[in-house]
Amino acid sequence: MKTILALSAIMLFQHAFAQDLSAFEKKEFIKGKDTLRYRILFPQKYRKHKAYPLVVFLHGSGERGRDNEAQLLHGGKLFVNENIRKHFPAIVIFPQCPPDSSWARYKRIANSAERVFLPNEDAPVPQQLVKGLVDSLVNAFVVDSRRLYLGGLSLGGFGTYDLLTRYPDVFAAAFPICGIANIPLFIDRSMQIPLWIFHGGRDSTVSPKPDRELFKALMTRGVKTVSYTEYPQAGHNSWDSAFAEPKLLPWLFSNKKKNS
Repeated sequence: MKTILALSAIMLFQHAFAQDLSAFEKKEFIKGKDTLRYRILFPQKYRKHKAYPLVVFLHGSGERGRDNEAQLLHGGKLFVNENIRKHFPAIVIFPQCPPDSSWARYKRIANSAERVFLPNEDAPVPQQLVKGLVDSLVNAFVVDSRRLYLGGLSLGGFGTYDLLTRYPDVFAAAFPICGIANIPLFIDRSMQIPLWIFHGGRDSTVSPKPDRELFKALMTRGVKTVSYTEYPQAGHNSWDSAFAEPKLLPWLFSNKKKNS
């Protein structure tokens, strides 16, 4: 009997989880021969002729695929929270990177956890498609060009930094989680972008050292719009703690670009 009740509880939880995430509509953005699968969440009282803030969130390597579902695993539930949707009406997009690609152009050093970024090479196709999708929404006046926000975890954290570096005048604020930036290039091009960086102190997959160095470099230059939060006991899944930060979304939506 207890086993049956436990299984029933699990099934009800899974059903509720699926129902929550079903608010994200399945879409595709096609450009030439390339397709970007993505999920999009509209505000509860969506008005077609109003330009809303936009949040784009880039998933990690484990959620790559073509099912247009896995990318909602981390972070999806945050944005379908009824209270969040009520107080922060926005359009939220979770694109999905295919298994054989990436959000950023970099290479790993052999027998090392270090990465070397390749900023002079074209961005990976998935990143180009994300930028194309954002541009299409801006050009159609669906989203407010002064309130475009970007976030990502792990591989998506790499992509967040890379997008900010390649397009420093597009996003109003960003929150990379357990990512790595090309520090000299970011300082040169993008240090004016409001940033809240998150990392786990015990992350053995993506070392927190580069994020610490980026934060130190920004502080040394007197940047006032950057915050760094490190969770001493967290490993790679520091996104759980980041998503639980009560000030994350109020901070994010408080930022607005002066010029479109």
